[in-house]
Amino acid sequence: MVGEFVLKKHGIDPHKDLNLIQNIDFANLANAFASGTGDFVQLFEPTASVFEQQGKGYIVASFGTESGHVPYTTFMAKQSFMKNNQETIEKFTRALYKAQQWVATHSAAEIAKVIQPYFKDTDVKLIETVVDRYKQQGSYATNPILDEKEWENLQNIMKEAGELPKHIDHDILVNTSFAKKAMAK
Repeated sequence: MVGEFVLKKHGIDPHKDLNLIQNIDFANLANAFASGTGDFVQLFEPTASVFEQQGKGYIVASFGTESGHVPYTTFMAKQSFMKNNQETIEKFTRALYKAQQWVATHSAAEIAKVIQPYFKDTDVKLIETVVDRYKQQGSYATNPILDEKEWENLQNIMKEAGELPKHIDHDILVNTSFAKKAMAK
């Protein structure tokens, strides 16, 4: 959806101006592109940088930069769970905020060294490059608040893709009270 949104933002209708292939399983996108399917592919990191390093392609744009702030990762809980487990939610949110602040205040090299075990097959210098790129682009959230602007951007992207049955106000589905409490401590 984000890819289509960005293409449209730049005057390209993905369903009329190009042959958009959408029947390849996400896990197989990189290999399909490497084997010659398509002229462009949307990949997440570190796969995109690995492909560039191996000469299989070039990073030409960042949908993350082009789309504006989009909440790619959110944490959801039922209201009943939040009501009955407030301490757990508070601890989780404080830990998340602490991690976000750590990422915001540490170098790409320090972050790469810490997360490298989760990318065992990727060289730590390449991870550092990716982390630095994400930091430069402002891709990492620095706090746990899903603000109204990000919420509306996500819904605009979903609406543009025809995947949003109806608009939902931020206050109906987003609870920022735990995030605000974590940030106040």
